[in-house]
Amino acid sequence: MTKIKKEEKKIKANGRKIPRKYESRKMDEEQVMEVEREGWWVYVLLLSTVVILAQSLKDYTFSFDNVTLTYSIFILPIIYFVTDYITKKYGYTKSIVGISVSGVSLVLFTFIMSFVIGQDFSFYDICGGFCAYVISQLVNLTIYQYILVNTGGSFILTYLTYIFAFVVYYLFYTLIYMDLLVFDNYWVSYFATLILQGVLCFLLVFFDCNIKRGIEVR
Repeated sequence: MTKIKKEEKKIKANGRKIPRKYESRKMDEEQVMEVEREGWWVYVLLLSTVVILAQSLKDYTFSFDNVTLTYSIFILPIIYFVTDYITKKYGYTKSIVGISVSGVSLVLFTFIMSFVIGQDFSFYDICGGFCAYVISQLVNLTIYQYILVNTGGSFILTYLTYIFAFVVYYLFYTLIYMDLLVFDNYWVSYFATLILQGVLCFLLVFFDCNIKRGIEVR
């Protein structure tokens, strides 16, 4: 958009009429910008849906070699991917809104499900997941924004950002639920989870690095 404006100023300075091709390109970019301005809420709702899905799957587990893991570990990388997509296409502020809305959705969903299945709702039960989610998302978002602005979206740095976000997530979750440390296989499950999520993120970062920035983010 800035490039077109510079070209228009140069043409006007020479006293010539702006060619139609520039006007057409300008109109096309304005239409794309309008679509992007209106479409970001769809991704915020998508983020909230994925967060709720991860919360729904946390009680469903699978085991291998005496290690028990939850199916939600495969959803967590997608959550950060959606957040980074919003950042890259719509900007940092929109991602903050997405994290806020999805965090509230997480609490509301847990409250509603507790009421539906007849269990007593305890804020402490959701506190670990909520704090871990919000803090790790903000850490991931801040680092990703810095990488995006200063390196143009380096593959290896983006990948390491995902891994660090997982470390922060499980660190805060563990600090709130310290009783998990008494499990003999806790650390085996911890590192197995990070490895599996790391493999999934390796694929997601390929998509991330090929996403074009939104017009307003440039």
